[in-house]
Amino acid sequence: MKKGLFFLIPALYLYLSPIFAVTYNSEPKIFVQELVDDAVKSLSDKSLTEEEKNDAIEKIALENVDIKALGLYTLGSIRKDLDENTMNNYQELFQKYFLKSLTSRLTDYSSQKFEVFNSEQKSSNYTIVNSKIAESINSPEVKIDWRIYTKNPQKPLIRDLIVEGLSLARTQKEEFASILNSNNNDVNALINKLQEFVSK
Repeated sequence: MKKGLFFLIPALYLYLSPIFAVTYNSEPKIFVQELVDDAVKSLSDKSLTEEEKNDAIEKIALENVDIKALGLYTLGSIRKDLDENTMNNYQELFQKYFLKSLTSRLTDYSSQKFEVFNSEQKSSNYTIVNSKIAESINSPEVKIDWRIYTKNPQKPLIRDLIVEGLSLARTQKEEFASILNSNNNDVNALINKLQEFVSK
């Protein structure tokens, strides 16, 4: 299965000290910037092993990315027809899929300059934070908008990234829909694909 665009960017901003939890600012713009700053710090810390970095990434992702909501969204309307055991199995595998995809790209953005430059509150539940990865010798400038869920204003959560106008959550949803459509909407086919990826 394609790894999907959805997971190409998150490693850029997710870091947690392996010793203690980090509490980030609740203001969405600062929240994103602090995550990015910590990611850069982590990726350049030669005292951390790759395993320690991966563990840190996974822990902070579980605390600051709404993985459950992403799993439900990317599954699409078929989720309404699933029994509890099947849904729990899917959610467990989706989380592992997300985290493995995330950590596998840990070093992809370690040397690139990142800037948060604006934010706009769309509603009481959502704020869009605008940022960019600066142009480098090997790559052009990349604009990234972060969709931050703020229903609990004291605990913002990342729900999506829009890279150059393309929603990565929607891209992943379309990929999963393609798998389901090719298998008569049998969710077990999707679950098997996720299991294959996780087991590699």
